[in-house]
Amino acid sequence: MAAEKEFGQVVSSSELAAACRSVIPELTQRLLAAIFTDNPEWTDYSAVTHADLLDGCRRFLTRVLDLLGGGTECTDQDDVAATIGKQRAEQGVPLEAMLRTFRLGGRIVWEALLDRAGEVPPAEFRETGTAMWAVIDRMSSALVTSYRSTEMDRVRRDERRRHSLIEDVLAGQARDSLFAARAARELNLPIHGDYLVVVARGDSHPLHTGSETALNSLGVRSVWHDRADSTVGLVALDGHATEPVLQQLRPKVRGRAAVSPAVAGMAAISTAHSLAVLALDTLPEDAAGELISLDEHYPEALLLRSPDLTELLIARTLGPVLELPAKEREILLRTLAVWLAESCSAANAAPRLHCHRNTVINRLQRIATLLGRPLEGQRAYLEFSLALTALELGATARDKDLTR
Repeated sequence: MAAEKEFGQVVSSSELAAACRSVIPELTQRLLAAIFTDNPEWTDYSAVTHADLLDGCRRFLTRVLDLLGGGTECTDQDDVAATIGKQRAEQGVPLEAMLRTFRLGGRIVWEALLDRAGEVPPAEFRETGTAMWAVIDRMSSALVTSYRSTEMDRVRRDERRRHSLIEDVLAGQARDSLFAARAARELNLPIHGDYLVVVARGDSHPLHTGSETALNSLGVRSVWHDRADSTVGLVALDGHATEPVLQQLRPKVRGRAAVSPAVAGMAAISTAHSLAVLALDTLPEDAAGELISLDEHYPEALLLRSPDLTELLIARTLGPVLELPAKEREILLRTLAVWLAESCSAANAAPRLHCHRNTVINRLQRIATLLGRPLEGQRAYLEFSLALTALELGATARDKDLTR
């Protein structure tokens, strides 16, 4: 079985591959020229230097010929292809461009083998072709595996860096102008301008996916961040009004969610986050699907912020009533709450309490006697309202403790 080549005679298919090795520099240049076309998706090697790309093509072609020559076993974990895949993934070269390069390299090797085939019997040469494309397939498989593994590692690194960056913003490090500039650049958020912070809690995913997309439809940029106990959204208003933003977010809420007041700039995000968490703590555990604003819950927030004063307020305002047996206590507290809610009208409170107006008046007189003070007056209304709210918040807090 003779095969003619430039220098002497080749007597086997493996020697065809050996003969082609002598012209690897020429094959490398041909592959380099074949890579570049008018289609940018096929030629996106902008992050790769000419020397680096040339070396990669040379290593690939050399490896193909080595494997075809039988000197080394070809496997799906080929080291050369894996190294090239890892390097190009780190450089951001599209996988499609790399696979096309491997296919072009296979075509160029095949043409070189044809040029040197001479009198090799067709059957044997077909076996050579089959072996060569098997080599290309296995090297491509090794390339893909390595490329995707490297890409996943890079994504995980990027996610860890992004997670850490957002945590630092929430911790207040954006008060430093240099850090704020880096965070704004990496998160694609503005340094200045108003921000809202959204905090959501609940089982598994308290927010449906798509919050960022929903806000993008308004031209509002946002970043969403999963923590161990909550999901946090940083929303850059960029001149937009708050209410349209909340209208987009409300349908996405599955758990309990709260939003801070607007704050000025990235430096104030940590403050906004604390306020959003405070607002969220005013919601009971069973308030699933609700998104509230701190603006709607300032009394509750004030009470939560000062637990010691809140306990004193409850004791001073309602102490003797709270010492009653449970049934009477609950009736009187319910009567007081409904009477206040109905603008201190016994006539309006009676239907809600399912009793006669005189019964409401008698209960209120009983409360006044126990407390030793009149129930009327602006200050009295304020103190009673705050004390009743504090009792409700205390019950909510106890319920939370029981579920933990």
